[in-house]
Amino acid sequence: MTADLRPLDLPALEAYLADRIPGLAGGLRVDFVDGGRSNLTYAVHAGDRSWALRRPPFGTIAPSANDIHREFRVTAALAGSTVPVAAPVLYCADPAVIGAPFSLAAWVDGVVIRAPGQLAVLAPSTVRAVGHSMIDLLLRLHSVAPASVGLDAFGRPEGFLLRQVHRWKQQWDVVATRPSADADELHRRLAAAVPPQSAPGIVHGDFRLDNIIYAADLSGAAALLDWEMATIGDPLTDLGLLLVYTDPVCAPVLPHGCPVTGSDHFPTRDELVAGYAAGTSRDLTHLTFYEALGYYKLAVIAEGVHRRFVEGMTVGSGFETVGGAVPGLLAAGLARLGR
Repeated sequence: MTADLRPLDLPALEAYLADRIPGLAGGLRVDFVDGGRSNLTYAVHAGDRSWALRRPPFGTIAPSANDIHREFRVTAALAGSTVPVAAPVLYCADPAVIGAPFSLAAWVDGVVIRAPGQLAVLAPSTVRAVGHSMIDLLLRLHSVAPASVGLDAFGRPEGFLLRQVHRWKQQWDVVATRPSADADELHRRLAAAVPPQSAPGIVHGDFRLDNIIYAADLSGAAALLDWEMATIGDPLTDLGLLLVYTDPVCAPVLPHGCPVTGSDHFPTRDELVAGYAAGTSRDLTHLTFYEALGYYKLAVIAEGVHRRFVEGMTVGSGFETVGGAVPGLLAAGLARLGR
């Protein structure tokens, strides 16, 4: 079930922003941006100026999930770095304004590749360039020293991988709508297979093609979006999850399906891995662990979305398919560990 979109309190929002944004013209207009699976996004317009407003979803939210302030902190730190982000404007912790904490960032124009059909109509060389530029962006992020942008205290890298394994088990216990022997088994096997960690760096937490705004001509990334799970930890978790997102099993989780399946010319898994390996000194020996962890993480996220759908707390379209992806994601994670 999907909830009716609850309108923002425009007078309250306008009064709040008027005190904080110089020259703000009256008469705010707000449009809901459909397609997200976690935090809700609204386009806010005032005259010829536009911003993106983000707030947490409705319904049951697992602890530490959908962290708007975390997203604001990391984008504020990265603004002006080699990693393009939507310039943060403000963060409001007071839920009395619109009913939840929220952040405001500059609106970034460009192209988001959400659906397979968007790649299907592109020239093969353009499709390949998009895929390789995605890896280049990930390498740029992972090359930023956290201390150089003031993020050295943003996370706890020691013991990060084992904490991730247990964190997603804790989240599963909060959001699960059904028992799953595969979920229990995947957690057990991941905990027993944690490899030595790679050097700490900035982890995006949900790095995938449709979280990137490309320039209108697809020549490069204009902004990397959705930083709510960012932290300091093992960056190879980003690579593992990115590879999961190229697997068609994840299609029901994404708003418009798995976009990379739209063209046979998108770089293969091995080509993406080779591109990353060519730009890093990190040891990829245990990459299958990171992929299995990515499948587990996405399965838990999907179960959380499914729970909000069952509770009637999702806003937008396409949520009815998400829960059906969970068994396949868990099975794929076990397969990466040699089931």
